[in-house]
Amino acid sequence: MKIGLQVYHFDWPGSPHNIGPMFVEVAETAERAGFYSLWIMDHFFQLGEAFGPPEAPVLEGYSTISYLAAVTRQIKVGLMVTNNICRHPGVLVKIVSTLDVLSGGRAYLGIGAGGQIKREGTGLGIPFPSNQELIERLEETLQIVHQMWRGDVSPYNGKYYQLAEPINSPQPLSKPHPPILIGLWKGGPKMLRLVAKYGDACNLQFGTPLKEFPSWLRERYEERQDYLPRNLAILKAHCSEIGRSYDEIERTALGTIELAPGAMSVNEVVEVCHELAEMGFQHVIYNMPNTHEIRPLEIIASEIIPRVSAF
Repeated sequence: MKIGLQVYHFDWPGSPHNIGPMFVEVAETAERAGFYSLWIMDHFFQLGEAFGPPEAPVLEGYSTISYLAAVTRQIKVGLMVTNNICRHPGVLVKIVSTLDVLSGGRAYLGIGAGGQIKREGTGLGIPFPSNQELIERLEETLQIVHQMWRGDVSPYNGKYYQLAEPINSPQPLSKPHPPILIGLWKGGPKMLRLVAKYGDACNLQFGTPLKEFPSWLRERYEERQDYLPRNLAILKAHCSEIGRSYDEIERTALGTIELAPGAMSVNEVVEVCHELAEMGFQHVIYNMPNTHEIRPLEIIASEIIPRVSAF
């Protein structure tokens, strides 16, 4: 099993003046620690409740992950996950291709429909469509991504997007292209069908046991033993229907932990990893409220990564 780190808040002591140096320390420590991947969430406002109020500091995702790619050499980098409606598909392909080239082939394209950004989208003037349109737009984006990454410059004429000449040069260094990871908060047949058809990886969320976080995240954690296998079974069925190997798709999971007295122990985190591995997940990505303290990353390096690597 591989372990990844997502940084989701930036309101550290000394912020915003120390955000840049602190991020460098976090990224360099995570790479030395043996984390496989490093992620930034794609939001423009903070999420509220335990995550922080909407006006709390939030950085634009691709600017930030590009900055972190420049101070690391091995760790994979990406957004967890790109909100599709926030960037035109042709421009998004160019952004991720650039990230992959400049990082030496370390980019993921994490992407989702964008259903959880209604407030910030409205606040910043981004039109917010219906759920059905969100999914339809995501499918068109995924078609455009595949077309541009295989070098096909013929016009794309979809219901929502029209590209007259989708040139993408230079192409990514990753072969055949950066992994396309599709994020699913709710899961469900429509989104899982898109994973089977277009994705190289999927991400399902398992919430958190931490009491300070919202009830909907704690409920997801309590329901994980039903929710996660059920959605993987749906994905497997979709793969079978279209004649694709389920094993071609990397199964990743995202959750929030805290290694601290009164929060979670090393053994609890290892047990969660083992449980997820038994379900079929290969890559677990953690949010950590105390990432900026650095010591929790060092604990994961010495006491968790060596134990879960064999799962």
